[in-house]
Amino acid sequence: MAHYAKVSNGLVTQVIVAEPEFFETFVDSSPGEWIQTSYNTRGGKHYGQEGLEDDGVALRKNYAGVGYTYDATRDAFIAPQPFNSWILNEDTCQWDSPVPYPTDDKRYTWDEATTNWIEVTGET
Repeated sequence: MAHYAKVSNGLVTQVIVAEPEFFETFVDSSPGEWIQTSYNTRGGKHYGQEGLEDDGVALRKNYAGVGYTYDATRDAFIAPQPFNSWILNEDTCQWDSPVPYPTDDKRYTWDEATTNWIEVTGET
């Protein structure tokens, strides 16, 4: 099975799964272009069934999703920017926070007002 993203004006509007030999059956006549995407590609790397990086072909930097953009120059699918302060990583085509996520095994959430991570506690 292969995955295909419908791209119209640079925006992903649909993602389907189809056997390559039957792909033409699913193609519609609405404006846009169908571009293959890989479910196993994240950050420009290919991951196998066990979730570990392998030697497979990384296709278009990231798996496409509805609402993603397709950058033809980079040949990459890019998720929507999660926060205004986050910066696009040119190598992975993923968004990086301006402050690295803490590595102390606690849970954090991003606070755009302070542009920093805040710890998630059990309190509501």
